[in-house]
Amino acid sequence: MKSLLASSPTTVGDLIEWGERRFTEAGVFFGHGTDCALNEAAFLVLTALGLALGTAGAGLKQVVSETQRETVTRLVRQRIKMRHPAAYLVHEAWFGGLPFYVDERVLVPRSPISELIGSRFAPWLSKHKGLRILDLGTGSGCIAVACALAFPDSRVDATDVSRDALQVARINLQRHGLEHRVQLYESDVFSALPRRAYDIIVSNPPYVPEAEIKKLPPEYLAEPKLGLAGGEDGLQIVRRLLVQSHAYLAETGILVVEVGHQDQRLQQAYPDVPFLWLELEYGGEGVFLLEARQLHLHFSPSGLQHCV
Repeated sequence: MKSLLASSPTTVGDLIEWGERRFTEAGVFFGHGTDCALNEAAFLVLTALGLALGTAGAGLKQVVSETQRETVTRLVRQRIKMRHPAAYLVHEAWFGGLPFYVDERVLVPRSPISELIGSRFAPWLSKHKGLRILDLGTGSGCIAVACALAFPDSRVDATDVSRDALQVARINLQRHGLEHRVQLYESDVFSALPRRAYDIIVSNPPYVPEAEIKKLPPEYLAEPKLGLAGGEDGLQIVRRLLVQSHAYLAETGILVVEVGHQDQRLQQAYPDVPFLWLELEYGGEGVFLLEARQLHLHFSPSGLQHCV
């Protein structure tokens, strides 16, 4: 370490290479926006130095000051010692090409739902103007913000049971100038939400089974358990979404939910429900779509499905 701090000149690229080596040697886990030591080091170094994540070529040859070197080395040490996601150390994460403030009060944004928002949920929406959108379990507010920006004349409601998470979401609404178009509600799923007809209900709920929580890498355990734990089988919140969503959807509305690796378990629990499992070009799994009429048929009081 002393030799690194004393060496001159030290460039941005040097620091990234050094961080990559340190992360590899320490065996840290990647899964919060990066998938390898090099990308993790690049994200941490470039963000800490206020540089664009796509910095390359001459940008990597920039000489850094002693203060900048010390900042980077401190963050790399923290990343290795604390085993917290890098996003928590620099208080920034990216979702759908947008930057978000994050800290330990919320999950680090990483849902593949961002791809669906980028494509404006094509081809399942019957209209694209004047939409009402609901984001259940908003956390950092990333899905709500991305939806509001993808559909500029939409109105978005976003809920979370965590008051701490809503404080972070409020920061991100202000960051993106959406305080007047996105309404936040402290609500356990639909419990405190006014009855409205939404064109889209989207959710990335907790879906990790209780028994699997303790087996997660330390980086995941640094995140709020409330955002991960989905009950005994991981489907506790998902069942509530299925049973209650039809009452909040417009006639042509859609429900989009991420359940990750619980996809087969959910399909087995409701074998007669025609879940549409969406194919994602940029990775990710376990995102389903159901139309309002399908939810009404299978989960309304007259045709309520029972989990098998």
